Amino acid sequence: MKLHTLTPAEGSRKVGKRVGRGQGSGRGGTSARGHKGAKSRSGYSSKAGFEGGQMPLYRRVPKFGFKNANRVEYVPVNLDLIQQYIDETPGTVEIDHAFLASKGYIAKTDELVKVLGRGELKANVTVKLNKFSAAAKAAIEKAGGSAIEI
Repeated sequence: MKLHTLTPAEGSRKVGKRVGRGQGSGRGGTSARGHKGAKSRSGYSSKAGFEGGQMPLYRRVPKFGFKNANRVEYVPVNLDLIQQYIDETPGTVEIDHAFLASKGYIAKTDELVKVLGRGELKANVTVKLNKFSAAAKAAIEKAGGSAIEI
């Protein structure tokens, strides 16, 4: 085998269509674009959602509701989940973003987390997170820990 004898595999290379090269080619005249209309013209590009002049779906369907652009989303963490993490890793004294991220509960350390009051907490632990419900804060302090909003 030598460089000058190499050829591509059979069927791997395809000859492109040569359109608009006369009637004898089979693709002359309209150049395989049909007759008239926007799609037959050069420079045609359709708008997203364009339905040929028919009222498009995004205008036919009624709209309602309101999306608050300033909404702040919190990831909920309940007390029973915190107790479960403490049981899994004995000697835990502080729950924070880095700890929750290491457990895989939150995706990134920049997510906002709110502690909610479901379940009970038995361990004395310091919780440093973004927000606490009144019940969660009371339960943490009752167990001898501290709830610090950051």
